[in-house]
Amino acid sequence: MTPIPLTSVPNLRDVGGYRTADGAKVRTGVFYRSTDLSRVADTDMPALDGLGIRTVYDLRTADERAAAPDILPNGARAVALDVLADKGIRSIPAQMLQVIADPMIAERELGGGRAIEYFEGSYRDFVEMPSAVSSYRELFGGLATNGNTPALVHCTTGKDRTGWATAALLLLLGVGEDDVFHDYLLTNELLLPAFAGVFEKFVDAGGDPALLEPVLGVREQYLQVSLAAMREQYGTIERYFSDGLGLDAGVQTLLRECMIAD
Repeated sequence: MTPIPLTSVPNLRDVGGYRTADGAKVRTGVFYRSTDLSRVADTDMPALDGLGIRTVYDLRTADERAAAPDILPNGARAVALDVLADKGIRSIPAQMLQVIADPMIAERELGGGRAIEYFEGSYRDFVEMPSAVSSYRELFGGLATNGNTPALVHCTTGKDRTGWATAALLLLLGVGEDDVFHDYLLTNELLLPAFAGVFEKFVDAGGDPALLEPVLGVREQYLQVSLAAMREQYGTIERYFSDGLGLDAGVQTLLRECMIAD
């Protein structure tokens, strides 16, 4: 895992470098994750272009994409995959920045433990909801297809929809759960500092900063919900890919060949 220090694209990192159970290593320079690319500064563009990204998989809703269009790296194409399409306007992960703009709305929507409930429900949806299933099927099928990598996967803050995508892929590649959770929880180190101004503004408006922590960061229990749903329905990560996403052993082998160094 290598963070890439672009101030205008927080939480950008190369997911390669982790060891698999059989001692191989996930390739670097193939799979990147980040926040959205709507605010890429001109000064950061050369570094982003230098990654050689061919495909940007955008897991946001149509409304999110319209409100904050990506600025694509040179030579990259965009693939829109609306993970939360079936959840619509009830999706807090898709609208969190609007919800937290007003402390009164945030308290109404997220107070009393509701934020954690929302996110746990969303992480279950990542495994079960039809729009999520079709989106992740296209994502992983695309990654297994020649010519689509290096690829960058993102949602709005690059932590939830992107977090499950990354965790599922690393597990399929044979990376241990400790490293999968390590990568997932790195968001708290790489993203939360970028929200310092949001916390300050929220507090100045009379909000409780503790309300924002489960919204703007990630928690181990969130990813545990996705893993529990996956195991309950499919038993193993391989069967999640084959029975859940419709990506058979041949596609899984292609993913491993693309993503694992000898």
